[in-house]
Amino acid sequence: MTPQFAKSSSINDSARCNYRFPNGMRCRLVGFASQPFCPKHTQPAAPPPPDPAEIASTLTANLDDFTSAAQINDFLSRLLLLLAQDKISTRRAAVLAYITNQLLRTLPAIAKEENGGQATIILDMQRPERSCDVSGRTHHEPIAATPNPEHQVGTKNN
Repeated sequence: MTPQFAKSSSINDSARCNYRFPNGMRCRLVGFASQPFCPKHTQPAAPPPPDPAEIASTLTANLDDFTSAAQINDFLSRLLLLLAQDKISTRRAAVLAYITNQLLRTLPAIAKEENGGQATIILDMQRPERSCDVSGRTHHEPIAATPNPEHQVGTKNN
């Protein structure tokens, strides 16, 4: 049995796709126009990454500080739009969302400090309404059991 060799003209054909499979075999399709790869193996050119200064200006336009929930909400809305337009990576958006979450959680502490640090305590709260059944007892009161002599174990009736 003799090994079969491909024709040298088909192996070295410059019109064939230059893509190599993991096993070393070359793609059999014809290259696309003057390109070295066939349409299947031609990879589209990656778009250039967006300018970081442009992203920062988009996110922080008209936001001077993040001391209100409305400003943080506006920032998160812009962040969502940039993420949907694929102008910012998911990882970076997650980090920025985490930071804004931390800012949002500190807003009550900032408001407390600005009000002199005094906590407001309300002492005149009304008691909750309790539902009552027909007997007038509330459902939270324990029911007293009355022993019935006929049902007691170990006693004899005369």
